[in-house]
Amino acid sequence: MRDCVAPPFDANLTAALLALNNAHAEELSYKTPEDFAALIEAASHVRAEAGGLALIVAFDDSCTYDNPNFHWLKQRFQSFYYIDRVVVSDAARGRGLARAFYDELAARTRDEGRERLVCEINSEPPNPQSDAFHEKLGFRPIGSQALEGKGKTVRYWTRDIS
Repeated sequence: MRDCVAPPFDANLTAALLALNNAHAEELSYKTPEDFAALIEAASHVRAEAGGLALIVAFDDSCTYDNPNFHWLKQRFQSFYYIDRVVVSDAARGRGLARAFYDELAARTRDEGRERLVCEINSEPPNPQSDAFHEKLGFRPIGSQALEGKGKTVRYWTRDIS
């Protein structure tokens, strides 16, 4: 993907990506600079638009990741990439960045012999734009869970990779 970079990110890009993440904290979860750096370091797949306008963070099934959504999915599947977060700034919407991120991750998933992409999307509060995007890419819902202490419910989605 043109203008796509992988970590390590310089300080300016890291700051822009953290601000982008936190501008969408309701959908993604708020991160301190330290938490964000730890997330990026722990993930098995991270890509960003070079100007800080978009980000994807994913974990493969071999990762150790203390996250209730990752645990829910790991209990049900053995071979996957879990998309922890994908975000595109309002200024960059409609440029195909998220689709390009997903296409690259799907190709990596296939190349590594993994079976699926998985993610969660808020159902309470609802996120209909994300639901529609994932449906267009061939994801289907497979379950849900209320997240204790977070005030939200998520729906889990999967897309088989062949």
